[in-house]
Amino acid sequence: MPNTTRVQEERLEALARTNPLFYSRRRLKLGTFCTNVSGAATMSSMDGVFETSWDNVRTVSGLADEMGFEAIVPLGRWRGFGGVTNFNENVFEAMTFSAAVTAQTQNPSVFATIHVPTMHPVMAAKQATTIDHIGGGRFTLNVVTGWNRREIELFGSPMLDHGERYAMGEEWITLMKRLWTSEEEIDFEGKYYSVKNAALKPRPIQPYPALMNASGSAVGKRFAAKHFDIVFTALNARDPSSIRQHIDAYRAFAREEFGREIKVWIAAYMIIGDTLEDARRQFDHCVYEKGDIVAADNFITGMGIDSQSLAPDTLKTIRDDMIAGYGGFRLLGTKEMIVDDLKMLADAGLDGLLLTWPAFIPGMRRFRDEVHPLLVEAGLR
Repeated sequence: MPNTTRVQEERLEALARTNPLFYSRRRLKLGTFCTNVSGAATMSSMDGVFETSWDNVRTVSGLADEMGFEAIVPLGRWRGFGGVTNFNENVFEAMTFSAAVTAQTQNPSVFATIHVPTMHPVMAAKQATTIDHIGGGRFTLNVVTGWNRREIELFGSPMLDHGERYAMGEEWITLMKRLWTSEEEIDFEGKYYSVKNAALKPRPIQPYPALMNASGSAVGKRFAAKHFDIVFTALNARDPSSIRQHIDAYRAFAREEFGREIKVWIAAYMIIGDTLEDARRQFDHCVYEKGDIVAADNFITGMGIDSQSLAPDTLKTIRDDMIAGYGGFRLLGTKEMIVDDLKMLADAGLDGLLLTWPAFIPGMRRFRDEVHPLLVEAGLR
C-alpha cells in the first residue's frame, strides 16, 4: 500500500487534471467572493452594492468566467446582521448555488461553503460529489466549523466551545474523506457522528474534491494544515517582508507537522479610482457617508472581537475594512497602484485572492477593462 505522502501526491496529480486551482499556471489566481448574499462583502447603503438576484449572479459569474478566474466562492450564511441594510439577509444556499453556477460556467472552481453543524457529512458528501460531476472535477468545498451563535442555534444545535467545534470538525471531515474514497460500505463511530453501512456511489472524479478552510487560532491552524489543500488567511500587515513571513510560516507548519503542501489565499476588496484622491473619495462615500455601522459592530461582536480592549485607531481600521469589504485586504488607488499591490502579494508568495468590490458589478467590469489587462502584461495572469 502506498505511503501517505505518495497518496497525497497522487491526489494532487488528479486535482491538477481537473481543478483550475491546481492546473492553472498563472502566478496569481483570482476568484470572486460572497456573490450569493445581499451586500456581498460590503456593509453600506451606497448605490451599486450587490443585490441578491439570479441575474446578478449570472452577470458576475459570467465576468469571472470570461477573465478565466480560478474560483467563485459563496458564503455559508443564514441570518442577516441588522442595521439599515440588514447585511447578508438575502441568501442563496451555497450547495445549490454551486451546482447551478458550475453548470453555467466553464473555467472556475465553484466552491460551496458549509458550516459543520448545519449539514450531516453523509448528505454533504453526496451533494459535493454531485456538483463535482456537474463540473467535471472542478468542485472545491470550503469547510467552516461555525462561529455565529444565532445561525447555529437556528438548526437546533448548541453552540460548542472553540476546541470542541474543531473536534466535531475533525470527525466531520474524516468521515467525509472515508465516504469519498472507500470502495466498500463503512462504519463510523465517533462522539458526534455514528453511521452504519454507509456507502457513496458514484465517487468523486478525483480521489476527493479540493478542500479549503479559514482558521486563525492555534487549534484551527492545526486543523487546516492537517486536512485542507487551501488555507484562507488574513494578513495583519501590509509590508512585503511581514506578508512573506506569514505565508512561509503557514506553509512550513503544514509541511513539518503533516508532510503536506498547502496553498495560501486571502480576501481583498478593491476600489479603482481615476486618481488616488478619487479612490479615497469612493472609500469615504462607502464607509463614512453610507456605511452600516450597526451591522459592522454586530458582525465584529459576533466574531468575538473585544472592541473595548482595542486601541481606537485599531478599532477604526477594523470597522472601516469590515464595512468596505468584510475585513479583507485593502486594494485602493489607480489601476497602476492596484497592479503594484497585487504584484507585491504575488512576490510575497500568495497563491490567490478572493475579490469583492463595494459597487460590485461596476467595479468588476472596470477591473476587467482596466486592471486585468495590466495584470496580463505584468505576467501575473
